[in-house]
Amino acid sequence: MDDDLTRRVDQECVVRQVSRSDWINEACTRQLRKLSGYGIYPCGNSSPIIDDSPAPHRHNMQNYDETYRNFRIEVPEYFNFGFDVVDAWAKKDRNKLAMVWTNQEGEEKFFTFRDISRRSNEIVNMMIKYKIGKGDRVLIMLHRVPEWWFMVIALIKIGAVYIPAPTMLTPKDLAYRIKTSEAKMVITDMENAHKVEEIASICPTLETKMVVDGARDGWLSYPRELTYPAPVSSRIINLKGMRKTKATDPMVIFFSSGTTGEPKMVLHSQAYPLGHIVTARFWHDVRNNDLHFTVSDTGWAKSAWGKLFGQWIEGAAIFVYDYRNKFNATELLPLIEKYGITTFCAPPTIYRMLIMADLRKYDFSELRHCVSAGELINPEVIKAWKDATGLEIYEGYGQTETVLCVGTFPCMEPKYGSMGKPSPGWVIELHDEDGKPVKPGEEGSIAIKTDPRPVGFFMEYWGNEEANANAFRDGFYYTGDRAVRDGDGYFWFVGRDDDVIKASGYRIGPFEVESAIIEHQAVQEAAVVGSPDIIRGFVVKAFIVLKAGYEPSEKLAREIQEYVKSITAPYKYPRKIEFVKELPKTISGKIKRKDLREMEMKRFEEEQKNGRGDHS
Repeated sequence: MDDDLTRRVDQECVVRQVSRSDWINEACTRQLRKLSGYGIYPCGNSSPIIDDSPAPHRHNMQNYDETYRNFRIEVPEYFNFGFDVVDAWAKKDRNKLAMVWTNQEGEEKFFTFRDISRRSNEIVNMMIKYKIGKGDRVLIMLHRVPEWWFMVIALIKIGAVYIPAPTMLTPKDLAYRIKTSEAKMVITDMENAHKVEEIASICPTLETKMVVDGARDGWLSYPRELTYPAPVSSRIINLKGMRKTKATDPMVIFFSSGTTGEPKMVLHSQAYPLGHIVTARFWHDVRNNDLHFTVSDTGWAKSAWGKLFGQWIEGAAIFVYDYRNKFNATELLPLIEKYGITTFCAPPTIYRMLIMADLRKYDFSELRHCVSAGELINPEVIKAWKDATGLEIYEGYGQTETVLCVGTFPCMEPKYGSMGKPSPGWVIELHDEDGKPVKPGEEGSIAIKTDPRPVGFFMEYWGNEEANANAFRDGFYYTGDRAVRDGDGYFWFVGRDDDVIKASGYRIGPFEVESAIIEHQAVQEAAVVGSPDIIRGFVVKAFIVLKAGYEPSEKLAREIQEYVKSITAPYKYPRKIEFVKELPKTISGKIKRKDLREMEMKRFEEEQKNGRGDHS
């Protein structure tokens, strides 16, 4: 054997604790077909998209640097997630579990890939019947019900562009989305159909409406279409070109939940699911016999991150909990135990609620790996979770426009508060205002190299040339976020470009200040913005929501200020504190700091008009 192959074999022997001769003997019949180098599993044209090799007793990524250098996702010319993944698993193993579903009432359903293949085929035939085809936009607004998955896979199969929407949208929100995307069809339920009915007359492109759980005048009924005038076939009508979608064809539009302005349309291609191999295989660390649970609504891109693409490519089953009544995060704990969840992803808010329970009551023996993203998670929460479960919480970063592009992977030493390092296949830099890379320890704008274009990266902001021009410059995509990279290559989030506070010559990121504030025992949530000041230009102001049992007072405000001074640079402490009952947020839960900034500016202008300047 050559030196490189010998080293790879020896590395595998160490991991599996077998001799080289035993390994070679086993390789003759089974092992060699699985290796693609450096302990990572194959993907691309050289091997099938799906892989049912026995699950390894180790992390999927064993060495970050080697994986980052060597891992590539080969995108075929033609790709369709519905046919090439869902149907492929159905053919390979008709009994392979794809989804475990339950709700707050305790109902439960189990679906194999074969079930989902057949259900989606039935819907494809319905779509053909009502002339929904390749390129048509279809808005889908459903709770976490199995029909959402059936519909989405069907729309992908026919080459339509699906547009997920959260059920909390108002009629005004829906009108904006339908008109802007020029949607031809809406799929929803009886509970939300009236919202669409209210605005349908002002949406000229909307031709077809379907409810999945009943019947309504002027609407298609999914239950009726299944049986009338005869049971619908689970074999797709054979039309020319039906199975051909190029990997570059459009597949999904997400409406970004931006904290400023109207939501933008983020367009992804049919290759987008392949990008989530990185999310699921390396960050979620899923294997083909896992049951993965991501806590997310179907209306947001996070559902694509953890409830669909990467997990099913890897052969893992997904767990879905449909909650609609008042939600208590501790409801999740007995579910994790009962169903044997093996990998878990939740926003920090959920983890903060979970650690309030007596975690010792629950059996987490099957839970193997936990991750979190989307907002700040304080070290105390990570420590409490680890003390109770023995598991780290691995953080990550990405956007609606990307898959996981920065992450703390399980083979890495976590640094609490850090997003981690760039994902394999993604070149991430931090740039100054002139587009030049900054040095380690210096703050810069997060810039993603677009040549070569990473797999899973969005196509464009559809119909918004201004947004495209602002985001894409000189071979890079600028995320609008700012970060610092330390000497070890770990990235640390600072805040949005618009959120950075310039006070007395200092640049202060709200994220670090908020992180310090919420570590105080009295604080539930905090948002930090710049408040206009005649002398300093701006000062740091914190809007704080207190935990139950604490009352606002000047004494508590001073105590929080001193606490922040003690754990971060003194110039960053909030000179002003305002206690509030709640923070303004987008419908996806992001804090709208822009609203707080504008409110502070209006107050300042009013004070100046009345001659009452505040010289804190």
